[in-house]
Amino acid sequence: MKLQCDVEVVNRMLPTFGMKSRGKGTRAVLSIGKHLDKTTQRSNIYLMICTAKDRAGSKYKLKGNIEKFFTWFVEEGKATVRLKEPAVDICLSKADSNSLKNFLSAARLADRGSDTSSLPLSTLTPVRARDVEQPKKKLAIVSKKDYPLTSNFPHSLEQLQVSYCKLSRVDMRMLSLKALRKLDLSNNHIKKLPATIGDLSCLSELILHNNHLEAFSEALCLSTLQRTLQHLDLSQNRLQMLPAQFCQLRELVNLKLDDNALLCLPFHIGRLSKLRFLSAAHNQLAVLPCDFRKLSLENLDLFGNPFIQPNPLDHKMQLTFPLPLQELASRAVANLRIPYGPHLIPAHLCRDLKIAKTCDCGRICISFYIKTAVSMNLHQVSHTVVLVDDMGGTDAPVEQHFCSLSCYSEFLDNSLQRGTR
Repeated sequence: MKLQCDVEVVNRMLPTFGMKSRGKGTRAVLSIGKHLDKTTQRSNIYLMICTAKDRAGSKYKLKGNIEKFFTWFVEEGKATVRLKEPAVDICLSKADSNSLKNFLSAARLADRGSDTSSLPLSTLTPVRARDVEQPKKKLAIVSKKDYPLTSNFPHSLEQLQVSYCKLSRVDMRMLSLKALRKLDLSNNHIKKLPATIGDLSCLSELILHNNHLEAFSEALCLSTLQRTLQHLDLSQNRLQMLPAQFCQLRELVNLKLDDNALLCLPFHIGRLSKLRFLSAAHNQLAVLPCDFRKLSLENLDLFGNPFIQPNPLDHKMQLTFPLPLQELASRAVANLRIPYGPHLIPAHLCRDLKIAKTCDCGRICISFYIKTAVSMNLHQVSHTVVLVDDMGGTDAPVEQHFCSLSCYSEFLDNSLQRGTR
């Protein structure tokens, strides 16, 4: 029976001499096994603790020698074993909780003198240096020759960078790193992201700058990344669009989309209420979605996009008279805020309601509307704005929808009045 964790052996006589323990553990390997006592020539069961400074290990007899177990925080990977002789407390921390429970159970059986055949004993031998190294939390690989082909990535990693390695896909070994908070796969040749990236339940930063990505899947948007992802860098890829579900990533604070081929931004981008830094320079954006008005940013960069010059008279008419019953019913559900779901109405109607447009009058339209573009000063949504063009402008066109001809006519009248002042 072996256990890897942090260990501090505290002599209980220290306070007698006016001394304190360090209160900090050292990485160690603990083993429970048989050892021949040279004095009595009998085999007894011992607990051996090996550290980087003492790889040969220190041994402590277990049978009848444990005064007490302190296990209040065992679920957090912490416990203390108090020995009678010598008078020390063996303080364990940063252990896997299940492994710790099994280890303590074996120690209890050894203390009671249980039949050794029922104990999972180990050989008490010196450990290798790598077994007692502090868990590695950061790793950067920036050349193909350094990429590990035969060995695994350390499971303790919290930050991993793998760049300039010409990876064409994400290595599945990376997706078993459950403690990973930052994954940097920039400057590779990755074309597609596996949905299992969403299983990295601690991931807050994902950097995919300068790859060959053509899509960002719906599955990723609906994964645990909804609750964890704060920084996403998709710049210098081949993206033409992002899925509507992209706006489920509501923890995003920093989003980089520069140097792609994006034709539009997600319809409900305004739902990214925590977003503070947005850059989508050098794409193919002609107009911004109407939901863009809801953003509250600190820094915005949309330079180098082929934005149209908005003209209220240029519009797309998508109205029929009279409106279809389905449109009228859907508008009523949205405007009256009637609860709905796939258990009440067909799933395709739920999808339609999720992309409902808000008219200038405040009412909702679904699939039938008049659409035009209006100019908006980007300082309305961001404290700092990078110039939109070489002419020093900070205005950009934003989509505007109208639920009826009367709403559109009223908008035109107001626009003309402003123009004549």
